[in-house]
Amino acid sequence: MTNGESQNKLSKQAQTHDASVKKTVKKLMLIVFAMFGFGFAMVPLYDVFCDITGLNGKTSDVAASYTAKSIDTERTITVQFLTRTAKGIPWQFEPMVNEVKVHPGERKTVKFYAKNESVSDIVGQAVPSVSPGRAAVYFQKIECFCFNSQPLKASEDVEMGLQFYVDLDIPEDVSTITLSYTLYDITSSVDS
Repeated sequence: MTNGESQNKLSKQAQTHDASVKKTVKKLMLIVFAMFGFGFAMVPLYDVFCDITGLNGKTSDVAASYTAKSIDTERTITVQFLTRTAKGIPWQFEPMVNEVKVHPGERKTVKFYAKNESVSDIVGQAVPSVSPGRAAVYFQKIECFCFNSQPLKASEDVEMGLQFYVDLDIPEDVSTITLSYTLYDITSSVDS
């Protein structure tokens, strides 16, 4: 083999190698973009999945109609209420009762107390979740302060109502439901 043939052979190998590297880079870039797209789509897909299955304790953000045709007085469900404020929101936020006993199908009203302890006006938004997660589809909110944002002026306080019922079809093994609210400061998103 002559020096020219050897150089030609090496040049062809280098071109083949370069083409292979470019093809691999393109595949890897496609995988990166697909993974980014999948990650971006996970939040709405997860929300849809939770809405359909009632998993993760996500409750409906739409008012339910009171449709119970009867009340199951044979069963009693304990509904517990927990509240917390997200980091950075200077509000006092708590249930006025920590728990109530309710029969499936029975309409119940409870109140929550909130006070803006800052020197600025703040708009808050409460986000509910239910535990156990599978009970979320049976916990029906007829009226809830969580359906709307709550604007409070500096040092202002308010009582906020929740009207609900537990669906008659709730599984027999569920005897306690915990409704938890987290309060977030959404002032900046409302002001924009």
